[in-house]
Amino acid sequence: MNTTRATPGKDEIALLPEFARLGLDRIALVDSAVAAREAVAALRDQADWGFDTESKPTFVQGEVSDGPHILQLATLERAWVFLLHDTASRDLGAQLLADAGHAKAGFGLGDDTKRIRAKLGVEPTGVIELNHLFRARGYRKDMGVKGAVAVLFGQRFIKSKKAATSNWANPRLTESQLIYAANDAWAAAVVHRALKDRPAEPLSAKP
Repeated sequence: MNTTRATPGKDEIALLPEFARLGLDRIALVDSAVAAREAVAALRDQADWGFDTESKPTFVQGEVSDGPHILQLATLERAWVFLLHDTASRDLGAQLLADAGHAKAGFGLGDDTKRIRAKLGVEPTGVIELNHLFRARGYRKDMGVKGAVAVLFGQRFIKSKKAATSNWANPRLTESQLIYAANDAWAAAVVHRALKDRPAEPLSAKP
């Protein structure tokens, strides 16, 4: 019995059509008490969220990150980017993460949850590691958002290397940072819904 499925490689993904991403009109920056309360009200209307964080990268050996600096939560329609240097945004974001009534799906969340415990002092609940769901379907390697979008939708998810390695501790984010951060969480929400809606196909038997 063949118990594994192939994970698409970079060259295969590069040939796929581009996956449409959220624009700025569907991304909310959460950097004040008012914005945080609005985000909480909107997010609590939905049971499942996409989830991710961003931390200022470290480039010197031995340097320890004090992240996360950004928290991203998303529904299928919108995404919210919480700036954690703002007290209200940090406190209400932490409350959302500790809310057991909502699923929080994402990729590679082990490091994210460790940093959240250390910095925000809460235990994220309802966390769903999407790589585990793919592994249960026979994919041996971690998918990541690029592989997941390729497998489920036959499309290529764009991630900017420049944005990925930018300074997430800046008090003001650029448009490219907002788009990068929001879409990581939003794509996770879209992938999670697709996995819920599509039953796993049986693995084929080898002759």
